Amino acid sequence: MGKVTGAGEEWLKDGLDVAGVDCGLWVPGVDYVAGWRGAREAADRLNRALLGAGVELSDVRAVASTNEDGRGVVRVAGWPDAVDRLSGLLEALSDGDGGAE
Repeated sequence: MGKVTGAGEEWLKDGLDVAGVDCGLWVPGVDYVAGWRGAREAADRLNRALLGAGVELSDVRAVASTNEDGRGVVRVAGWPDAVDRLSGLLEALSDGDGGAE
């Protein structure tokens, strides 16, 4: 499947700040691109699942990034009410024990 971008590219400028505090710190010699590629694939898959569940990417979305070591990171960024609705969807799918074993 192709990459998920939402409705045009406007969702990138919708006010959800997805840049981390470390977003400008790059270390020479670290392969950030490889980590980001893996994170992008995972974020795209999650975004397709969110769209399939009726979630608007302008409200909640997965965003690919890397950490300072170049390891891929996927962050979920969203407006609090939308994240609360997403939590409700996930809780409905779980067995109701809150993740306890």
